[in-house]
Amino acid sequence: MTVSLTGSPDSAVSSSLITISPMRRRHLRGVVAIEQQASSHPWSLGLFLGELRMPTSRSYVVALDRHVVVGFSGLMYTGDEGHITNIAVQPDYRRLGIAQRMLLGTMRQAMLHGLTAVTLEVRASNEAAQKLYQGFGFAPGGIRHKYYSDPREDALIMWAHDVNSTGYDQRLSGIESASQQQARLGDQARLGDAE
Repeated sequence: MTVSLTGSPDSAVSSSLITISPMRRRHLRGVVAIEQQASSHPWSLGLFLGELRMPTSRSYVVALDRHVVVGFSGLMYTGDEGHITNIAVQPDYRRLGIAQRMLLGTMRQAMLHGLTAVTLEVRASNEAAQKLYQGFGFAPGGIRHKYYSDPREDALIMWAHDVNSTGYDQRLSGIESASQQQARLGDQARLGDAE
């Protein structure tokens, strides 16, 4: 899936084509660099290599600007439940809808694997991420006290249930349609500015 994204203050970024693709070993340098920026306890290269060696219980995607990794997302699954292990976007590429598109791909993978429920943790103060997750049907299910450090903070545990249902498929289709419409409007605005 390739969509032109707009909205960044940097016109070079806003005019780039971002693709969402399965994560491969060749992407890991970029993934680790983003992970080090995004996490107070970043995963190591070895940990990501280990995750990629478990394709029957893991699914990872990357967001690419041409061949440069600008984001990544992971899903671990066992039985009929999944856990979003991480989702991160390079700071210069935030607020362009990349996290939404990666989450869309991740939740489509959850459906393909027959999962019925998916969970994740998010900082209690991260209202923007919580709003994104709520759009995908995630709802609060508990608190993990002092889960995050640097700064020390609770995690809100969120769950999306019935992700294998027709209704959930329709939710994802609606998100996808809205995202594509937003991209088209951005392209039209950018073309209008160029005239």
